[in-house]
Amino acid sequence: MLNIAVIGSGLAGLTAARHLQHAGHHVTVYEKAMGVSGRMSTRQTELGGFDHGAQYFTARTDRFRKEVSDWIKHGWVTEWDARVVALEHGQVTAEKKKTARFVAVPGMNSLGKQLQHGLDVRTEHTITACERLDGQWLLRFRCPTVEIEATAGPFDRVILAVPAEQAAPLLSVVPELAAQASGVHMSPCWTMMLGFSFELNLPYDAAFVNSHRLNWIARDNSKPGHRPGERWVAQAGPAWSEEHLRDEPERVLEKMLKAFHEETGSHIQPMHAVVHRWAYAQAENPLDADYLYSDEYGIGVCGDWFRAGLDGGGKVENAFLSALSLSKKAGS
Repeated sequence: MLNIAVIGSGLAGLTAARHLQHAGHHVTVYEKAMGVSGRMSTRQTELGGFDHGAQYFTARTDRFRKEVSDWIKHGWVTEWDARVVALEHGQVTAEKKKTARFVAVPGMNSLGKQLQHGLDVRTEHTITACERLDGQWLLRFRCPTVEIEATAGPFDRVILAVPAEQAAPLLSVVPELAAQASGVHMSPCWTMMLGFSFELNLPYDAAFVNSHRLNWIARDNSKPGHRPGERWVAQAGPAWSEEHLRDEPERVLEKMLKAFHEETGSHIQPMHAVVHRWAYAQAENPLDADYLYSDEYGIGVCGDWFRAGLDGGGKVENAFLSALSLSKKAGS
C-alpha cells in the first residue's frame, strides 16, 4: 500500500483519488478552496444557484460514457435537453446537429460533492511546495488553523490535479516536467451571473455567441433539477477576458451586461448581477499526452489541459480520462 497525496479536488483530482483508494492505497486530498469541485462550480444566492464554471459536459469515448451512465443511475447527473443555438448580432441560428449534454443535479458542483464521499479531503489547505526527503515527498502548506507554514507527509507518490500555471512551480524538483507544464497557457474567463424578476422569454436555453465580448450564455434554470427563477450565466471569450483580466469587476460587469442586452435583444434589467473571474479557465495549447509522470520521483500531473486521446482539451472528459490514466500508472 502506497501513501499518496492528491493536490486539487476538481474532477481530475477526485477521479484519481477514488481510483487509487479503490486500488488499496492510502490517499489524502488537499484543496485550497473551501469546497471541492474546482471549475465545476455553483454559486449559491437567494435567487438560486448559478453554474458559473463548467456549463455542461459531453461524453465521446466509451469509457467516459460508461462512467456518465453510472452517475445517471446514481441520480448525480442527467441529460440537459436544451434548446441551443448560435447567436450573432441578435441573429439566431438553430443547432445543426443535436449534441447530448450532461449536467450535475442540482448544480454542477454536486458531482464533486458526491465523488468526495469516503475520501480524506483537507479543504483550505494551500500547498506551497513539494520537497524530497529520503526518497519520499513532504508537502509544505498553509491553512487557516495553523499560523505558520506547516508540513504534511511523508508520501510515496504525489498527484497534481491543478491548472498548468499552478503545477509548474510545484514540480521544481523535476525540471523536465516543470518545463512541460510551463509551456501550457491557460486562458482566463470572466463569467457574469444575472437574476431577473421576470422571464426573458427568449427562444432558446443557451447560445454560442459570436461577439467581441461574449461567447456563451445559458438560462441556468433550464437545467433539470435546478431551482425555478430566471437566472442567466454569460461567459466572455478568452481574448476579451485576457484583455480585461485586471479590470475592476464593476467595469467588467457594465461591459458584459451591455453585450448581453445587445445580443439577446432583451433590455430587462436584472435584480441580481455579479461577475467572477476564472484566472485559469481553459488551456489554449493542451499537451498531446494523457498525463505527465516521473517514475524516478513518483510525482505526476493530470487535468483537463491534457488531450488524453481527444481532439483538444479543456473538457470534463479530458480531466476524467487524464486522471484515470495517471492513477493506473502511479498506483502500480
